[in-house]
Amino acid sequence: MAAAVNAAIPPRKKSPAKAAPAKAAPAGRRGAARLAAVQALYQLDINGGKPDAVIQEFVDHRLGRELDGDVYGGADETLFRAIVAGAATKREELDNMIAAVLPEAWPLDRLETILREILRCGVYELAELPEIPGPVVISEYVGVADAFYQGKEPGMVNAVLDRLARELRATEAPRQDAKRNAGGGEPPAA
Repeated sequence: MAAAVNAAIPPRKKSPAKAAPAKAAPAGRRGAARLAAVQALYQLDINGGKPDAVIQEFVDHRLGRELDGDVYGGADETLFRAIVAGAATKREELDNMIAAVLPEAWPLDRLETILREILRCGVYELAELPEIPGPVVISEYVGVADAFYQGKEPGMVNAVLDRLARELRATEAPRQDAKRNAGGGEPPAA
């Protein structure tokens, strides 16, 4: 169980990704749900398994609890379940949408696992949860990326999600502060 529990937090690497969120994660129950969803999808990607089992593990052992000195805030369990189950089920479709807006020199598999999971969660919300405003989704996942990265990755998350939001939610008012180029420079090396 310990290996499965610890797999949700990315290991320390030479890359700029932090081992665990060093900064405060996005505030609130929905922000905690998004952070936990990214970690649950990371665990699924690394260890395999079934989404329902990982969701239940998080609900039973992490959400709203302290684990190895890290406090997992109380999360919106309904949103957490929806994101993890939906993003896991629609992974190939989400990956195709993300890959379509990444620069050709940076295919999706070249990105770090945690960065891919952040993008998958954000794109899932943009595509499947229209009741949540696009600017809120983008801002929240930029915050999640900022909790893991100190470099250009949060800007890349902003650019990719903004571009897809404009395609997926064409009738929604555009963000005034968003970057307008999904290329947004070169993605970070994996």
